[in-house]
Amino acid sequence: MKVCDLPYRRVTLEEMQQKLGHATQAVKDADTVEQVLAARQEMVAAMKDYSTASSLSYMRFSINTVDPFYVAEKDYYDEISPAVENLSYEYACAMLDSPLRPQLEKVLNPVLFQSFEVQRKAISPAILDDMVEENKLVSRYSSLMSGMEFTFRGETMPRSMLMKYAKDDDRATRKEAYTQLGLGLQAHAAELDEIFDQLVHVRDRMAKKMGYQNFVELGYYRMQRLCFDQQKVEAFRQNILTDVVPVVQRLRTENAKHMGIDRFMVYDYDVVVPGGDPKPSVDKAGIFAAAKEMYHAMSPDTAKFIDMMLENEAFDVDSRSNKWGGGYCTEFANFKQPFILANFNGTAGDVDVVTHEAGHAFNAYMIADNEYATELGCGGMETAETHSMSMEFFAWPYMDKFFGSNAGRYRYMHALDALSFLPYGTMVDAFQHIVYEKPDLTPAERKAAWRELESQFRPFVHFDGIPYLEEGTRWQYQMHIYESPFYYIDYCLAQTAAFGFLLASQKDYADAFSRYIRLLKQGGERVWTDLLAEAGLPSPFEPGALHTLAEGVEGLLRHIQPEF
Repeated sequence: MKVCDLPYRRVTLEEMQQKLGHATQAVKDADTVEQVLAARQEMVAAMKDYSTASSLSYMRFSINTVDPFYVAEKDYYDEISPAVENLSYEYACAMLDSPLRPQLEKVLNPVLFQSFEVQRKAISPAILDDMVEENKLVSRYSSLMSGMEFTFRGETMPRSMLMKYAKDDDRATRKEAYTQLGLGLQAHAAELDEIFDQLVHVRDRMAKKMGYQNFVELGYYRMQRLCFDQQKVEAFRQNILTDVVPVVQRLRTENAKHMGIDRFMVYDYDVVVPGGDPKPSVDKAGIFAAAKEMYHAMSPDTAKFIDMMLENEAFDVDSRSNKWGGGYCTEFANFKQPFILANFNGTAGDVDVVTHEAGHAFNAYMIADNEYATELGCGGMETAETHSMSMEFFAWPYMDKFFGSNAGRYRYMHALDALSFLPYGTMVDAFQHIVYEKPDLTPAERKAAWRELESQFRPFVHFDGIPYLEEGTRWQYQMHIYESPFYYIDYCLAQTAAFGFLLASQKDYADAFSRYIRLLKQGGERVWTDLLAEAGLPSPFEPGALHTLAEGVEGLLRHIQPEF
């Protein structure tokens, strides 16, 4: 069935209270394991109904953020989702406290009970009103960014289209685009500061109501961290500074000299190869035709997957006003249907949609019948991003279909851009630790903290002369910082795993791809570090792992570097 024809029905709070309340009570009253398992099936069915409805409503809101019906539906789920989370929390507590737990742990996946333990630490009835307030603030930010328009050379456009010019091969054009970006954001400076300040304080209030020192600890529990903690992430950030930042600085400044650039400005950051980054040699229809050829050549499973996605028109990639400005993959569980939203703008990023986002969608397709998919999903977000970022690299042999004779330039750009991302993404995480450990910082102090982090993680990038952005505000259009605190480090962790698969694929593509498929099929049944170990990839938390990785990626980049 085409995605546009999928039927939508509001799943109400009253319905969830009845179904989840009944399942929870049944767990409490159970005398046998079989009775608990029957109650669990009730809970899973109800949660699939709820997730399908809320995902459909959000998807239809995001493709048109001024559609009154789906604005109201999204607002409804924003309003009730804390109460639904609390019902799920009560069910988790009943499972954890069941006298039958020892027997249940033998017949159910042990990761499920680890997840329940973290869930118990992530929510409390005392913070439900605060969670509603948080959702409203996030929606306010999302609507602000979706509706924000920028003027460039007499034309008004959304940010997704403006950023097309940030990758132009003409330096003056890039500077003009970033100038207009800064001026456009500056027009909304007060609201951006106000929304974030309120988000920081409501999250801090929630944490303190639950007995935590600040939101950092609660934030980690909300992200369902099962195999790493704050101390490991702190060590990872330090290793990025020590082992990755010098390599990125060396490669990017060398690259700048090839492009005739002495002083590396923020508007130079989005261009990686001299002469301008390669653009797809095909249009939107050509990209999807090439994607179909690629996935058919890759494996039988990927062939079936892409045919299903195209037949069901499970993509919305046209950039337009009042459409959500980012990109994502979601799925509608009851229909076993993934969906991808993006904003094509004629850059190489358009191809990333049918590799990165399709990596997420392929995982959803492969685990649609997994027994634990509703409760554990595909695993933590570090696992989810491993699926998508690795697929980007497994697509390398097929890049000539998208870029023609520029395929080699694309591969070089892609790898260097991905390596450059590690310091930036880690900086985002460091910034969030600062603002939530010190929730009373003023907007000016937060911007100063960002500028200081830029000097550490991206010391070669300069912002002076660019309106507003030179104040330390680059983070304000990084949507994750507002919407999903502590998510961004998952991209960095996953990027290290993806590089591991890339380096392995250079030696034996078929073996690396088979290990990737094995990792992907397991969904959330094993924690990320165990999945890496089984795939033969080192944990990025191990001493020296990032030094070895950076050395290997730099060697690969120098090997594939095109003639400039």
